[in-house]
Amino acid sequence: MADEDAPHANGNVHEENGHVPEIELIIKASTIDGRRKGACLFCQEYFMDLYLLAELKTISLKVTTVDMQKPPPDFRSNFDANPPPILIDNGMAVLENEKIERHIMKNVPGGYNLFVQDKEVATLIENLYSKLKLMLLKKDDVSINSLLSHLRKINLHLEKKNTRFLTGDTMCCFDCELMPRLQHIRVAGKYFMDFQMPTDLRYLWRYMLHMYQLDAFTQSCPADQDIVNHYKQQQNLMLQNVKMKKHEELETPTFTTSIPVELDLQQDE
Repeated sequence: MADEDAPHANGNVHEENGHVPEIELIIKASTIDGRRKGACLFCQEYFMDLYLLAELKTISLKVTTVDMQKPPPDFRSNFDANPPPILIDNGMAVLENEKIERHIMKNVPGGYNLFVQDKEVATLIENLYSKLKLMLLKKDDVSINSLLSHLRKINLHLEKKNTRFLTGDTMCCFDCELMPRLQHIRVAGKYFMDFQMPTDLRYLWRYMLHMYQLDAFTQSCPADQDIVNHYKQQQNLMLQNVKMKKHEELETPTFTTSIPVELDLQQDE
């Protein structure tokens, strides 16, 4: 297991009195090098949730990556067959995604404020990821248009709301859920299908620009190569382990955090 480098989310957020609780989040490591952050959506989502709380100094956050292809013996003995994300609070391990969310909301200092109630937004971002997976599988106009339609609905919501984030000018759990999925759409969609989010989705791009400027996202974001490799592995399974060339294993990690040059969003700030 390796401690992930998250400078603003580790020792730097301890208060002088030393009473800030330490939360450890175990996440999946890269399937390329077995150490850096992997491309697990749920791992990044909870990393972002907890990072925001660490920035507020309600907790001290330690993030540990585990290579699930070669998990260490102590991981197997402690957590059996349960894969990350795993949250450890005061020696107690919290397994399963729904239980982790509930624990952050009810037991982690400051967590309650992250988990706002908004049925409209919850419905809005639901099933977005399944449409990405369907597009990568089908590669047809129907699945592409279905994903585009969903993205346009999110863009329209952001236009009507006219706030920095989904529910207001403060980030919440829905943003930590949506943005990692948007990143997968950008990176995997471009790599496998040359799919790009249209530039006329101005409010969606503005939203992503705000997110790219936040440590909570950039510190938790996997490399492009890890996102690509994540879907290559899925396709290998569907193709009964037919080997695919993985050039990304030899590449220096890159991170797509740019905005199309033709979009001038500064006037929207």
